[in-house]
Amino acid sequence: MPSPLPRPAELLCFSLYAASHALGRVYKPLLEPLGLTYPQYLVMLSLWDEDGQTVGGIGERLLLESSTITPLLKRLEAAGLIARSRDTLDERVVRARLTPAGDALRERARDIPRCLLGATGLDAAGAERLRAELDRMRAALLAASASQPPG
Repeated sequence: MPSPLPRPAELLCFSLYAASHALGRVYKPLLEPLGLTYPQYLVMLSLWDEDGQTVGGIGERLLLESSTITPLLKRLEAAGLIARSRDTLDERVVRARLTPAGDALRERARDIPRCLLGATGLDAAGAERLRAELDRMRAALLAASASQPPG
């Protein structure tokens, strides 16, 4: 008789999946008044941290492919929050810069991290430990996937 398969609730991947959905449910009402989706919020956080980044640089920071980041930037530009332009030294490179409206949105977003932390039931140190552990796990998973033969 084959060994039984685990129940979804017994899988680490399911716990991560379910936690991600729960985070999304907390973020949604916090971001809706700003007119942002969660991925757009991540782009804005990246630009609030360092304005004028290249599209590739934003993708690297957020672990997103350019095919994913470009539509996000187009929607943020259409909303008047960012402006995209060709780099003056290399026209193949596109940079994203905050508009005055995008920069002003930073103040309205200031309390979101605090609200989210409160919703987790963790204190700041516990949240940092969990984030660090998840970062280590992601690195290990990426290394494992890179060493696996295709197919």
